[in-house]
Amino acid sequence: MRETISTVPSPDLHQQVTLLGQMADQIRDTLRRTTIPLPPGLLESMTQLAGSLNRLARQVDHHDEERKNLMALADIGQVVNSTLELSAVLRIVMDTIVRLSGAERGFLMLRDDTSGEMTIRIARNWEQESINSSEFAVSRTVINRVVNEGQPVLTTNAQVDPRFGGQDSIIAYNLRSILCVPLKVKGVITGVLYADNRIRTGIFTEVERRLLATFADQAAVAIENARLFESVRKTLAEVTELKNLMDNVFSSIASGVITADISDKITMCNRATETILGRNACDMVGNTLVEVLPTIASDLIRRVARVRETDQPLVGLEYTPTLPERGTVTLSLNVSPLKDADQTTQGVAIVLDDLTEQKRLEAQRRLFARMVSPAVIDLLNPDELHLGGKRTQITTLFADVRGYTHFSESLDPEQLVSVLNRFLAAAADAILAQEGTVDKFLGDGVMAWFNAPIPQPDHTLRAVRAALGIRDAIYALHRTLPPEFRLSFGVGIHYGDAVLGLVGTESRLDYTAIGDSVNTAKRIQENAAGGQILVSAEAYAHVIHLVQAHMVEPVTAKGKSQLIEVYEVYGLR
Repeated sequence: MRETISTVPSPDLHQQVTLLGQMADQIRDTLRRTTIPLPPGLLESMTQLAGSLNRLARQVDHHDEERKNLMALADIGQVVNSTLELSAVLRIVMDTIVRLSGAERGFLMLRDDTSGEMTIRIARNWEQESINSSEFAVSRTVINRVVNEGQPVLTTNAQVDPRFGGQDSIIAYNLRSILCVPLKVKGVITGVLYADNRIRTGIFTEVERRLLATFADQAAVAIENARLFESVRKTLAEVTELKNLMDNVFSSIASGVITADISDKITMCNRATETILGRNACDMVGNTLVEVLPTIASDLIRRVARVRETDQPLVGLEYTPTLPERGTVTLSLNVSPLKDADQTTQGVAIVLDDLTEQKRLEAQRRLFARMVSPAVIDLLNPDELHLGGKRTQITTLFADVRGYTHFSESLDPEQLVSVLNRFLAAAADAILAQEGTVDKFLGDGVMAWFNAPIPQPDHTLRAVRAALGIRDAIYALHRTLPPEFRLSFGVGIHYGDAVLGLVGTESRLDYTAIGDSVNTAKRIQENAAGGQILVSAEAYAHVIHLVQAHMVEPVTAKGKSQLIEVYEVYGLR
């Protein structure tokens, strides 16, 4: 192996050369004092040798100092570039300046991004302590000169330097030795390094100036890297915080949200989507819309393509797909173009809402509305429902199919129910047309009342109109049925007090009317012949001038000790 010989001076070389120079001086002085004859030229040779050795000692001292400075630069460069923490970089740079230059104080200034001014970012003294802001006494004249010219400034005594001697800051702060160098990144001044000594003059030389300028190049790059890293880290923290906020918002949205790229592949979906579709996000992301929603895929893909082509959203699309985990559901979809920051369409965003429960409730309400007046439904408040009732005056109507028992013996159950429903529907429609409340269907009959829960001043007249409507509807129905299916209704109407409210239990409620007046109306209906409308005397008194009627034989009512006076109604006046 080839041996490498080091050219770096030994730490003891300066001492050895100095010692040889001293020995040469002593020998020369001894030769001068001796009386012994000397060979010609010996004294001159010793004098030259002593001088050469002294000059060599000074050169070794100079080179040794430069070696130490270069080693310090290398070490500091390694330390500075070993961290991206801006505060740590600034502290290392400043302490190095003070140590290498022998300064009393050191300041590092960076250009403020907002004002463009040089502001002190860190100040350190020779004891490696931070300087209080009250002691930030520096020469702005020197700093401005460095910033404007982009060249280092060195003054051994600012008090007498013709360049700065007359400046107020130099005099006021008693500034003497000053060394200031620019920090440059790609030719742009980003800051300055400023070192001074307020006591001693001549502290700084060209050696310190060159050294500090060289170090400034490393420091500028390191500081800029640290600033960029801090900026990136701050931006990343803001982006992360914003992303977390968006994730939280995205997750908390009640509607399902799906994003798909231009190839209809799902890129993202929220938690509500998982609940609505009954699938995990990991099973949907990366798959196409066709794979996730196969039962509606053909129409949905066509709609998505239209959104991309027209760059216009589609709102209120309704589908009833069958999902493996949930069965048949009803979904409402809004499809919008998904754009990036440059407003370029990158895919689509689909917002879906589960209408399954809403549709079920609407169907139940429609069914309920066939039995109860819609006005009654709107009046009822589910949050205020409670067991019990309220006494009020109502007009009660009972209608019952005549001949149903004999009729039912000749038909099978399915056909019987079909025919019966047509008659009951005709009766219910006539009652609801007068805004009556259909209480219940009693086999082949129907019970209803008027004036509750919504007050109706003409409620008895409404009941009579409903009865006439039933009669007319039955006659119209007869024209569409074979003779053997032509049944008829008997109707009974009575006016009186009743208690209306909820009866039953908390789990099963029935909104109904209870009272003797209800029973009386039922007994009157039981005595009515097919197609006959009978009203009690109490009810007739409220419509006497509005209807065509005449008194018929009083009827016997079960449970009643006296006969009930009734009138048969033929029509309206």
